[in-house]
Amino acid sequence: MASQASSEAPVHGTPAHIPALPKLGTTWYKRGMPYWLRRARTAVFLIVVMAMVCFFALNLYRGFTSEWSPTARTVWNWTQAVASCAALAWGWIRQRRSHREGLLHPPTPEQTLHAERDHNRRGPGRIAAGRALVLLAAPVMPAFAAYVVGWLTAWLTVREYPSEVGARRWLRERHPSGT
Repeated sequence: MASQASSEAPVHGTPAHIPALPKLGTTWYKRGMPYWLRRARTAVFLIVVMAMVCFFALNLYRGFTSEWSPTARTVWNWTQAVASCAALAWGWIRQRRSHREGLLHPPTPEQTLHAERDHNRRGPGRIAAGRALVLLAAPVMPAFAAYVVGWLTAWLTVREYPSEVGARRWLRERHPSGT
């Protein structure tokens, strides 16, 4: 049993065990300054990632189309601009639909941790496979980058993640009087 001086002692009115969520820890419960600092840190990191993806995609695309005739390049650049706008909207819509589905069926904290572990385990293999596909996708890389930007922007701008909703439900089921 934790002493009253211990940091493990629950604060009056809070449940005894608040599960830690990936990237948010236990800050999701009170949504105070530490929570918003973690969300801001994630947003800054992903903005840098999105800028790097766009820079890489545009330079790869430019290198691929540099040998084309000016007419073909102009036509393809306009096609790419339209496709990129459509892909940006498509990425946003896909993420918002996925988010809505996640809110309807939020994962428990245990399911969230398993999903995070599975994602991290699959990541290196996907990166290795993606390197080869990038060269094949060079003519459409700006549209791909736009899709990624739309998806990530929609993911960053939600009020609450499904993992938070699931954790709140999980807490309410286990500690009905503590929340």
